[in-house]
Amino acid sequence: MERKIRVLVAKPGLDGHDRGAKVIARALRDAGMEVVYTGLRQTPEQIVAAALQEDVDVIAMSILSGAHNHLFPRVMDILRERNVQDILVIGGGVIPDDDIPALKAAGIAGVFTPGTPTSATIDFIKNNLKRSV
Repeated sequence: MERKIRVLVAKPGLDGHDRGAKVIARALRDAGMEVVYTGLRQTPEQIVAAALQEDVDVIAMSILSGAHNHLFPRVMDILRERNVQDILVIGGGVIPDDDIPALKAAGIAGVFTPGTPTSATIDFIKNNLKRSV
């Protein structure tokens, strides 16, 4: 039996809105993935610690507060500091198109903005997973 894809859904920073995170968490679960949800107001350090503890394949961050340019790259910095290279990191939320290239340059593999079908996120994860399933 194959191990399910494990995804950590995280809400970095002081953003208190979690509807989008819960929608994507449910869609991922319905697609057969195992989902761990961190809850609100997580620091980048807490997100990485939870990802390592839970042995996840993917970190999916959701943010609406506008702090994505700081928080998403900080998660990537911590992963690099810990020499973690096998976790796919994606982000979503209210993120201006102009900010996406810098996030990708920081190591965020995919950025999903409002209106993106959940199927697009599911397909992206399956097609870009860093471990073989």
